[in-house]
Amino acid sequence: MRIRHIAYGMATFLPGVQALRSRLQPGVMKEHTDSARYCYSVWLRHLVRASENGLNVWPEAVAELGPGSSLGVGLAALITGSSRYYGLEIVDRAGVEKNVEVFDELVELFTRREDIPAPDEFPRVKPMLENYDFPAHVLDGDRMLAALDGSRLESIRDSITTGGGMIEYRAPWHEADVIEKRSVDMIYSQAVLEHVDDLSSTYRAMALWLKPGGYVSHVIDFKSHGLSAAWDGHRACSDFVWRLVRGRRPYLLNRAPMSEHLDMLELHGFEARCREPYESEPTVSAEKLAPRFRGMTEEDRACASVFIQASRDG
Repeated sequence: MRIRHIAYGMATFLPGVQALRSRLQPGVMKEHTDSARYCYSVWLRHLVRASENGLNVWPEAVAELGPGSSLGVGLAALITGSSRYYGLEIVDRAGVEKNVEVFDELVELFTRREDIPAPDEFPRVKPMLENYDFPAHVLDGDRMLAALDGSRLESIRDSITTGGGMIEYRAPWHEADVIEKRSVDMIYSQAVLEHVDDLSSTYRAMALWLKPGGYVSHVIDFKSHGLSAAWDGHRACSDFVWRLVRGRRPYLLNRAPMSEHLDMLELHGFEARCREPYESEPTVSAEKLAPRFRGMTEEDRACASVFIQASRDG
């Protein structure tokens, strides 16, 4: 582990350190979330893959785990026809002014039917697509004409500035009753579930929120997020040292491998429609893994990230 991360984690046990860092670095957030082109790319990638996997591409209500500093991906969902967006965060980081700016830029992108920003612009964004043309087969002319109606767009804008209407933002959220049962068509996240401490409760909550036939669409990143020099170096860290690294941060990494997420989906009644791992060569030898990871399969060890879509019919 990089020494500075251990040192900072230990420092968070001192009163006031976390609050001071939040004041000094209020903009620390998930990369690119305040970029309209990033949000446009993420939303359309999830939507295109849903189409390929026979899932609902007209979700009336969508929920996002961990939107970061902007609600841009959710705004893209609203612009393309959804009528309700739930954004769920652990720490309140959304700013009205920035969201309005991202919204206006998104409207321009959809009005021009821009192609989906591809790996040359966002090389680390998943899922990958075979074709990055604007998905007119999903967002056809009639749908976009209705979605981009001026009065409808004004309603979305009003929801951003007033904090209600078509947008429900909850931060922090800890209980499943934050969203009504069986009220959501699609739940998605982008490199968020690797930060969730209680995976079982989170997957249970998603199962409760979904309507019959609803689905989840998640990109999960298993890399060290810069905590170690090697992409999988965090798996060599003992539980004791990891507690020092974590400190009292509100979240960090749960270090759960892909198989644990698949087990959670099965446990809570989901049927996997797509499991697309993106692999990297492991750099930590089996004997140097921390004890809790020494039983990992080769598939888990090589999985640097995964894209999963899964439905729940019951």
